[in-house]
Amino acid sequence: MNVSGQSVQVGSHSHAVTDAILDTLKRAGSGLKEVGVRFALAGGCAGYARGAAPSLHDVDFALLEEDVPLALKTLEGLGFRTERPPEDWLVKAYDTEGVLVDLIFSLADHPVTEAMIARAEPLSTAALSLPVLEATDLVISWLLPLSEHSCDYGGLLPTVRALREQVDWDRVAGVVGHSPYASTFLILLERLDVISAPSPSADTNWP
Repeated sequence: MNVSGQSVQVGSHSHAVTDAILDTLKRAGSGLKEVGVRFALAGGCAGYARGAAPSLHDVDFALLEEDVPLALKTLEGLGFRTERPPEDWLVKAYDTEGVLVDLIFSLADHPVTEAMIARAEPLSTAALSLPVLEATDLVISWLLPLSEHSCDYGGLLPTVRALREQVDWDRVAGVVGHSPYASTFLILLERLDVISAPSPSADTNWP
C-alpha cells in the first residue's frame, strides 16, 4: 500500500500511467459497488478524490474482512488476477494491464470497521460515484504507520496540505499523539502554517 501520497510529475508518460490507474479504479470500484461489498477508496487515490494530486502507484480499497471473499470473486470475474500475499492485512488483484489493486482489511494495524465505512463519503472519482474514506480517517491511516523505517514527511506533506480543511485535526492529534513520528509531523504542519495548533481530542479510539 502507498501511504506517501506522492504527486504526479508533469509529462505524457505520467499522465498515461495515471489514466491507467483511474481506469482500473473505475472498473474495480463499479464491480465491488454492484455486488454490495462494503468498501471505501483509500490511499493516494482517495487523496486524489478529495483534491490532492493523483497517485502513480496503485489503487487502495478499505473493506471489511468478511467481504474479502466476495471482493476477490467479483474482481476475478472482471478478469483480475488475485493473490493472497504473506501480509495479514490485505489481498491483491492485478488487472490485465498489471495495475495493482490492494484490498485492505486492516489499516495501520487497526481492522477496518463498519463505522469507518459508514463515515465514508460518496464522491465523484473517474466519472463514477464511489465511497471515499473520510478525510480524518484517511490522514490518520497515513500518519499512524510513520516510524524510523518509514518517515517520508516530504512525500506526505503536499497531499495533507491539500486536504487540510477537510480534516478534524483535534481528532487526528488525539489518535496519533502516542507516536513521536506522527505527532512531530503535526508540529511541522503548525510551523508551516498549514494548520493551527490542535487541541487533542480525549477520544483516542480509532477507527
